[in-house]
Amino acid sequence: MSFMNRPSESYYPIVVSQDCGDEKTADVLKSYGNRIKYLKFTPSSTGGLSGYHKIARHYKWALDQAFNVLNYESVIIVEDDLDIAPDFFSYFQATRHLMDQDKTIWCASAWNDNGRRELVTSQERLYRSDFFPGLGWMLTKNLWKEIGPKWPAAYWDDWLREPVQRRNRVCIRPEISRTRTFGRIGVSQGQFFDRYLKHINLNTGKVDFMSRDLSYLIKENYDDEFLGTVHAAPVITFSQLLANTGPTNPIVRIKYKTHGSFIMIAERIGLMTDFKAGVPRTAYKGIVSFTYKNKWVHLVPSSA
Repeated sequence: MSFMNRPSESYYPIVVSQDCGDEKTADVLKSYGNRIKYLKFTPSSTGGLSGYHKIARHYKWALDQAFNVLNYESVIIVEDDLDIAPDFFSYFQATRHLMDQDKTIWCASAWNDNGRRELVTSQERLYRSDFFPGLGWMLTKNLWKEIGPKWPAAYWDDWLREPVQRRNRVCIRPEISRTRTFGRIGVSQGQFFDRYLKHINLNTGKVDFMSRDLSYLIKENYDDEFLGTVHAAPVITFSQLLANTGPTNPIVRIKYKTHGSFIMIAERIGLMTDFKAGVPRTAYKGIVSFTYKNKWVHLVPSSA
């Protein structure tokens, strides 16, 4: 566990919740003394539960402890198989202020599902996303009051992506990820890891997000500026993108008509292909953005 990028011990207290009986793990956690708050989850029974059920149960208990017992107003969740970027805390501090200003923002995540090195360029660019990313994310006590009482028995992340939970709210996410996973072995049995997750680029520089004007992420501003930029961009074909022909504009859009046509493009480029609750990963209003051959490319549903 590294403390070197944490700007303030009091502003960012570290709470570690352990959900296993492994004594070596417990000894390591106890060795940090008062530098962390150590919680140990001891469920009455684990018989017959899948790993996904155990994870959801632990999340529920740990978040109840953080919000209802320790009385925190915000929590950043970092699983034990994540590395964090040098500006991880700056990113979350700045986006926390946005959540107060814009109630359509229900979380902030450090993760870009399509954050491969060849598909990202900007350390500073942030997005609104209809897709819940996870993998290092922040929620508030008010949100936990809403979702905690109905927390699911398993598959909590897909549950959050359902329309009845999301309610047209968004997460903020970066272009270049502020977390990186090394968790190939786990409950998901390495699903997506070798093909996608291990290639995600972790930001290595430091952006002082608190000194940046992030008001462009407020819904009315973003819908005007971002959507205006996308729809003003010339339409090119996927073949033109691959061949680097057609309009020389630095911003372009490609239209997709069906899930199948999206998947065909995504597989060729290296984007994640799956949809959850009808939303492609990272998308905002169906638009998936990435950089390719020095162009800012927007995959746009043909109905948009």
